[in-house]
Amino acid sequence: MLLQDSIHTEAIVAPELPDLMEHTPTKPQTPYQVLRLLPKDATPAQQDSAIQAWFQPGEIHYSSQPDTLHLPGHGIGRSLKDVNLPKYYRENFFSKSDMYHPELDSKHFGMAGEPIPYSTRNDNVITALMLLCFVITMIAFSLTRNVLVSQAKNFFHLASANKDLSETSLEIRSQLFLVVQTCLLWALLYFFYTKEYVATSFNIPDEYLLVAIFFGVFAGFFVARYIVYSLVNAVFFDGKRNRRFLHTHLFIDSCEGLLLFPIVALLTFFEISAISVVYYTVSVLVLVKILTFYRTLIIFFRQKALYLQIILYFCTLEIVPLIALWGGLAVIVNALKINF
Repeated sequence: MLLQDSIHTEAIVAPELPDLMEHTPTKPQTPYQVLRLLPKDATPAQQDSAIQAWFQPGEIHYSSQPDTLHLPGHGIGRSLKDVNLPKYYRENFFSKSDMYHPELDSKHFGMAGEPIPYSTRNDNVITALMLLCFVITMIAFSLTRNVLVSQAKNFFHLASANKDLSETSLEIRSQLFLVVQTCLLWALLYFFYTKEYVATSFNIPDEYLLVAIFFGVFAGFFVARYIVYSLVNAVFFDGKRNRRFLHTHLFIDSCEGLLLFPIVALLTFFEISAISVVYYTVSVLVLVKILTFYRTLIIFFRQKALYLQIILYFCTLEIVPLIALWGGLAVIVNALKINF
């Protein structure tokens, strides 16, 4: 006889639940839902009108309640608008930080770059002066090429001492431009020497003013030397030889500027060693003095053989003024430099 299973139970049928997935809100909650209701070819104006129809902007009311975020066990923080607020409430570690004050200029964070050292090749003023010297040289040489070549050929001929030179006023002015260039090149050389070996700071608003001062000193030296030569030679020698000597001296000074231009250009753009510049400059200066001494001998003292007189004449009018010029430049630089 079979017994009925006592644990058998009938299946319980759960009641049917409504389909929640098909429920959609009657009113769109976001602008995206509003745009989904519009056709795909709706214009931006229609989209904007639909959003304004569904959503009405309201006035924003900010909370006037005090900030309650404070340390546990401490009271509510005090307002910064309180005039009786103690100083330690107003100032803290970040009070002066520019990150919390947008009205202040922000600092640059990170590692500072290494500044580019001064170089004459990057100096626009020096470069402009060198270009000016080059232009003066080209123009003056094109105008006086024939005279310079003729004087160079006859420079060591004894017969040229008694020969009058036929030079036009334009050629003389062109040679004067070369003498001006010589003064400018000497000023640049002494400026480089001062910046390298004497001082780097001066009591003048602009260091390029120092170049102008040196140029004025050298120009005044050349003009004063021509005047002194004219006065002294007018006392002891006749007018023809004086004119020949002045023309010769003008030629020598013009060639001096032509010889100095390459070394100044190399020093400016290629920064060659200082010792090489010194050797070259001294060599040019010695060569110029030797040529001046030679022309003085064959123009004024060749027939008389007055060796003591020519030595005194040359030392008085060439060597002593040169020493005085060097001392005057040293005094000017010492007066202008800043002594620390």
